Amino acid sequence: MKKISFQLFLSETGELFQFTLRFFREIFKPKHEFKEFLNQCFYIGNKTLPLAAITGLIIGLVITIQSHPSMEAFGAESWLPSVVSVSLVREIVPVITALICAGKIGSGIGAELGSMKVTEQIDAMEVSGTNPFKYLVVTRVLATTLMVPLLIIMSDSISLYGAFLGVNMKQDVSFSLYCNQIFEKLTFGDVFPSIIKSLFFGFAIGIIGCFKGFNTKNGTQGVGRAANTAVVTAIFVVFIIDLIAAQLTDLFDMT
Repeated sequence: MKKISFQLFLSETGELFQFTLRFFREIFKPKHEFKEFLNQCFYIGNKTLPLAAITGLIIGLVITIQSHPSMEAFGAESWLPSVVSVSLVREIVPVITALICAGKIGSGIGAELGSMKVTEQIDAMEVSGTNPFKYLVVTRVLATTLMVPLLIIMSDSISLYGAFLGVNMKQDVSFSLYCNQIFEKLTFGDVFPSIIKSLFFGFAIGIIGCFKGFNTKNGTQGVGRAANTAVVTAIFVVFIIDLIAAQLTDLFDMT
């Protein structure tokens, strides 16, 4: 049983790799579906922004409130905005926002393409002379690669405001002083790696969702399975990317 599962894992990994190579081949071929790309950007960003914003605000509040007793015990309450802002921007907000996007966007793409596959709409597009891979896959992957980093940047900003509210629950700090404390410690080296890894988060979420949906089988049951496995796989890959990014960032910091 374990051998069969491992073989299935290797087989699916190889298929995903081929699917990714096909994406990079198709992306440079005309014709470019720019209108559909813009539609997907609007759909992904508009539908996910409220959830990402609320999550960012709550994260900022909770992390600040939870960190205050520890900082107070060491007499370092004045360092609270600096410590919280760095941890939010570098690690916490990008990962949690990416997980939310994996659940919301990944499942949506997997279910949408899966339903199109089982109802033979993708086959109909091929018959009509439209390249379904370019129209359906390339546009969605590019949209997630662009929009997920923008959602993370927006969530970063809102989480920092949530942290400001959390700080003022325990002490009286003006907004200008709070901003000075944040940007005194928050450097380009903290922001840039989080943006770069968020690009990989977005690409992984998009390509995995499209792969699962584009290869759906077994009718309506396959659609549900595609949406579910797209979320689980995307979450796993997000953690792997974050681990690699943390190691690379630490390596460059040491040098």
